[in-house]
Amino acid sequence: MADIRDWRVEDLQFWETTGKGIANRNLWISIPSLLCGFAVWIYWSIITVQMLNAGFPFKPAELFTLAAIAGLTGATLRIPSSFFIRIAGGRNTIVFTTALLMIPAFGTGLALQSKETPLWIFQLLAFLSGFGGGNFASSMSNISFFFPKRMQGLALGLNAGLGNAGVTTMQILVPLVMTIPLLGSFGGEPIALVQTSGTLIGKIAAGTPTYIQNAGFVWLFLLIPLAFIGWFGMHNIRTEEVSPHIGSPLGAISKIIGMLLIGFIAAGVGLYLILPAPMGLGLPSWTKWVVLPGVIALTVFLLKLIPGDIKPNLQRQFLIFGNKHTWVMSVIYTMTFGSFIGYSAAFALAIKVIFGFSHIPGADGVLTHTTVNANAPSALMYAWMGPFIGALIRPIGGWISDKVGGALVTQIITVIMIAAALGVAYYMSAAYQSATPEQYFLPFFLLFLTLFAASGIGNGSTFRTIAMVFPKEQAGPVLGWTSAVAAYGAFIIPQVFGEQIKATTPEYALYGFAIFYFVCLVLNWWYYLGPKAEFKNP
Repeated sequence: MADIRDWRVEDLQFWETTGKGIANRNLWISIPSLLCGFAVWIYWSIITVQMLNAGFPFKPAELFTLAAIAGLTGATLRIPSSFFIRIAGGRNTIVFTTALLMIPAFGTGLALQSKETPLWIFQLLAFLSGFGGGNFASSMSNISFFFPKRMQGLALGLNAGLGNAGVTTMQILVPLVMTIPLLGSFGGEPIALVQTSGTLIGKIAAGTPTYIQNAGFVWLFLLIPLAFIGWFGMHNIRTEEVSPHIGSPLGAISKIIGMLLIGFIAAGVGLYLILPAPMGLGLPSWTKWVVLPGVIALTVFLLKLIPGDIKPNLQRQFLIFGNKHTWVMSVIYTMTFGSFIGYSAAFALAIKVIFGFSHIPGADGVLTHTTVNANAPSALMYAWMGPFIGALIRPIGGWISDKVGGALVTQIITVIMIAAALGVAYYMSAAYQSATPEQYFLPFFLLFLTLFAASGIGNGSTFRTIAMVFPKEQAGPVLGWTSAVAAYGAFIIPQVFGEQIKATTPEYALYGFAIFYFVCLVLNWWYYLGPKAEFKNP
């Protein structure tokens, strides 16, 4: 039976006899679905590196925009996705939004078959990859309803952490499948590498044929069976506080499509303002700090205009915006998840650009950054480790927070993130001014891994805080909303990296992030730990 009408997980007897089995089944179907969402959303971080290695005719700054476009769209789609569960039901939402990932995955495979594919095609596909980013909000909201409060730190940490492992899975799997004719003659011809590439198991020499198109095609092998498994194995909880009036599956899907279109419209407006000509107006880089809040406001405004039975459901969930803790937790969660997903999107290409080239003075004494470094570490060999650690440690952060309190854990990891960001900035600066940048790679890499680990623990700890601060009906939408705001890190961080690398001052990006972390440190103390805290170390 796909629909559940009696759901009392805070009742221990009900939980042990009925609820636990159903909740765990939905969780373990949700995790691989979310994993695929993250993979398709963030796979541009690896695809762009290999496009550079394969000689696609695009500049590094243009390639950074692909990850940024996917980041902005995915973050914006999280806003309507935050409210899908009440309106459309958990099973309906997860199955349909997972199936939508087939569109960008298949399209990316086709586009990568030729180096003649224009940039705008890749930008469009990155735009559609936002489907994967939006999925997180609905997935987390859905799972929050299946588990009692006392277990939400671990349950949400598992869903988010193992779902986030899609980034690592992608970063390991994509370079490997590029080495084989995955689909035979149906998959297209290989493209020879211009620069040395790499995989988890070693380097691949220049001149080696590579099936870069498999970066898109491979996800179809997971997405197709997941659509069937989700449909027959997941549930809609049709209680008053979760999804009371979802109607038929077809009606629910039509509501999802309409709300996703609103997200796409708002994201498209934002990208048009930010992207350079001929794709956009090319407003100055500082305007993104105005455009992004505008995109969020436009999305919420357009959602409010939706007529029919969606309107009262949204109005009920929009009550979260009157709670100041929604906004406080949005900022704090941006520090943790925004950092994780933003660094995941930019890490590989940053390694390639900073350490893959020797930075030597030209005839005019100005440093040049185009000479290939023969001793460079392979970005594809190392980039997966950061997201892997961040995702793997996330459930541990949730579990520890269940024991000692989410706010305390958040405070400790924030201090660590400030110190690590400043350390990364130092070694990044040194490397980008050196003819032998590889000598600075080890401390840079270890400090970056520390950033990933701390952000992963913080993801789990903030979930715990949200579960304790908000009533159950609001906790799900708040989880979705905060994750939507935080997901803009997938846009901001690649954009900032790209801008600062173009300005030859990549360390400035990390200085800015460290300042933001300090602001979060103060907010977390004031509202959840200090003497005037309303929810003392929840």
